[in-house]
Amino acid sequence: MSARRILLVLAALALLASLALGQEALPAPAPESLAAPAPAAAPASAADAAVDEALGGVKLSTAVEIALLLTLLSVLPALVVTLTSFTRIVIVLSFVRRSLSVNELPPNPVLIALSLFLTMFVMGPIFSRAYEKAYVPYKEGQLGTTEAAGAAWGELRGFLVANTRPSEIDLFLDLARVPPPVDDSGVRRHDELPFRVVVPAFVLSEIKTSFQMGFLLFLPFLLIDLVVSSILISMGMFMLPPVMISTPFKILVFVLVDGWSLVCRSLVDSFVVS
Repeated sequence: MSARRILLVLAALALLASLALGQEALPAPAPESLAAPAPAAAPASAADAAVDEALGGVKLSTAVEIALLLTLLSVLPALVVTLTSFTRIVIVLSFVRRSLSVNELPPNPVLIALSLFLTMFVMGPIFSRAYEKAYVPYKEGQLGTTEAAGAAWGELRGFLVANTRPSEIDLFLDLARVPPPVDDSGVRRHDELPFRVVVPAFVLSEIKTSFQMGFLLFLPFLLIDLVVSSILISMGMFMLPPVMISTPFKILVFVLVDGWSLVCRSLVDSFVVS
């Protein structure tokens, strides 16, 4: 509740600030003998103009844009998890930590911060193309709000579909009871897939891919555990937990092969961004 109240207060302050700027921008009233009649249809100021012509629609005023931006910030964590590469990265890094038998090192804030930075590296080209094709034309008045949102979603949808297995897309098309969009030659058109199909299919595909990568990460460390357990049993040390002996060796091997760099590079290179 506190976060919602803060967002509402910030939105109200932004609206009041915009209105105040609009009032300050109004020219001072001239004497009746010197004042020239102003056109009746002209807006009072740029800040008070609530609508603006844009391809048959309306262009949002500054106050409404700020309110929408604050609303977007409230759902930003959900968007980061479902529409970016964050899910795969954070799950794989968690698997690395568990495979090393150090369940609390690195701590969660460190893993999340590293995942966010790796997500920025992966999503950078997509966001750059969306900025050039959607935001820049929108600010220049060449695109309306709907057209700009469609252009940005087109770039993001291309990334999501390119990193999603066809089986997951078929699954959610069947659950949504939506016929697969195809062209005249029978080839599926990915640019016409609906939002409610693309996003959950991408999330499910990311979870499956991250678990496959986690399984491959576990194998070498599992081998170390088996070797240490066999040695301890052969020495008759049944009461000594094998994890106490194997953990230092696993950390040593991981550091010697520069494991963190290999994992980070493999995660970033595993995505299709072109």
